[in-house]
Amino acid sequence: MKKFNFLISALFLLITLISCNNKKLTEVVEVPLPTAEEKVAMGLPDDVKANEGSFQLDKLPYAYDALAPDISPSTLEMHYSKHYLTYTNNLNKAVLGTPLENLTIEEVLAQLDPNDAALRNNAGGFYNHSLYWKCMAPKAGGKPSNALAEAITRDFGSFENFTSLFKGEAIKLFGSGWTWLIIDKTGKLQVTSTANQDNPLMRNAVVPGTPLLAIDVWEHAYYLDYQYKRKNYIDAFFNVINWKKVQENYDAVKKK
Repeated sequence: MKKFNFLISALFLLITLISCNNKKLTEVVEVPLPTAEEKVAMGLPDDVKANEGSFQLDKLPYAYDALAPDISPSTLEMHYSKHYLTYTNNLNKAVLGTPLENLTIEEVLAQLDPNDAALRNNAGGFYNHSLYWKCMAPKAGGKPSNALAEAITRDFGSFENFTSLFKGEAIKLFGSGWTWLIIDKTGKLQVTSTANQDNPLMRNAVVPGTPLLAIDVWEHAYYLDYQYKRKNYIDAFFNVINWKKVQENYDAVKKK
């Protein structure tokens, strides 16, 4: 009888352990969105203002939590209100009292001396981020349509080929920088990358052209959400690409 009772107890313990392990394997951990109090503490994009100067922040076209879970509110708030703001303020300091002060940012980028590190980094940082915000939108992603879709198929073979090329370029970029979809002077679409805050409008660009789509692969763009897993961030970026805006960028270049 003692032996029988021992076997029953051991069997019960085994079943309990298996049940617990299965529960752990199927358990899903959800990351909660910010509470109302946290949103108030975080502030609003419209509250962020650059110092007086030639260049001002482009308005963020959505709330800080609008791109979650692909890009978290904390990442977007830090990126917009800290990094982007700093580049804007520093750009205004760099052009103050110079002939560049009254030019558009595209004209500044075309004319700046690449050896002027302060101007190069901050003008690039301002332009690059201004484009990046517009390249994303809530409930976006999917595929482009119309003339842009036709151009992508023409120049890359298919949208899938473009996606693979763009993601691969962003993943392999060493250090900090940007990956771009651009249209060159011949009207052809190309994928290219630049280091730091450089971009294809600068005179030192290896592959020059007009940017249509940009992804920021500096760590501040994704580390809070994805840590060292840059690939996961790049995959998530495709869930929020605003193809309507990218199409508008393409159309604007073709009209020139």
